[in-house]
Amino acid sequence: INSINSINSINSINSINSTSSPPFQPQVAPHPAMNSSDYSPCQLCPRQCSADRWAGTPGVCGETGELRIASVQAHMGEEPFFSGSRGSGTIFFAGCPCHCVFCQNWQISRRHGRGEVVSEEAFYRIAQTLIQRGVHNLNFVTPDHFWPHIENLCRRLRAEGVDLPFLFNSSGYQLPDIVTRYAEWIDIFLPDFKFADPQLAKRVMNDERYPEIALSALTRMIEAKGVLSPFDPSGDTLARRGVLVRHLVLPGNVENSRRVLDLLRLEFGRRLPISLMSQYTPVPNVLHQPPFHRKLATAEYQAVLDHALDLGFENILIQQPDPSGAFLPDFEQRAPFRGNTPDTP
Repeated sequence: INSINSINSINSINSINSTSSPPFQPQVAPHPAMNSSDYSPCQLCPRQCSADRWAGTPGVCGETGELRIASVQAHMGEEPFFSGSRGSGTIFFAGCPCHCVFCQNWQISRRHGRGEVVSEEAFYRIAQTLIQRGVHNLNFVTPDHFWPHIENLCRRLRAEGVDLPFLFNSSGYQLPDIVTRYAEWIDIFLPDFKFADPQLAKRVMNDERYPEIALSALTRMIEAKGVLSPFDPSGDTLARRGVLVRHLVLPGNVENSRRVLDLLRLEFGRRLPISLMSQYTPVPNVLHQPPFHRKLATAEYQAVLDHALDLGFENILIQQPDPSGAFLPDFEQRAPFRGNTPDTP
């Protein structure tokens, strides 16, 4: 975003996509072609819209079968055991099948057509550039609707001996049956668990099935990879494998958060690692939709944290309020996250 100056903006993604001036000349080994049939008809997410995305019809995610990347950076705003000292190699994809009304990444998830279309070879060069810059992992953000591209990239990088952890950074709204396919290549799953209340899920994303879908998907993720290991909140020891669940506490919805924690404790036990997030910020779409029109109150976050502690969770990451908004993204800017420092290697 800031230190990776060659790949932190749409213009620089364009330059990577150009065959005339690639940032480096990798030794490209033969690799299998991507399986484009997954886009025709598309059944990659729980919406199962069946759009022929490969033929150019946008799916419910808002995207066709052309890979569209919104932002690339060495990101210091992830959990400490992902960001470390050199950043998480974060690739934000355009579009999303969730359509959450309060989405903090609304500029790229809900405004369709944002970002830059890149070829498979350009995608590979973007990943290689991040790796060469010393990031600790490759972090695919909102990846499910572009999984065929990501799967092919992961296969190619592993064949070339790349051993960095691959992260699947997602909404939790994944088809359980496809998680096994993700797990062939993904080392770390980083799903949200947004809602335990079906009616809240219906209001926010127009799918009351979210709690049962997310629970089934999370079960498959944990079966495949176990819980996150190692779990070092200081960031001195970086995570290599497993599952960390994120939960964003929403204003006016403490009871939903309590129910989420109750469900996770019942199903997965006290050792499940949880990142309890306080960063909710109202976006333009919800400024007239109470209670999402306001910021989270300190007392609301504390009530949820107290409940997590009362349940006996042993591995909780607590997110302190950040009045500066340093890691609230503005994807209109060349460097979307002000908190990423320009001297990251």
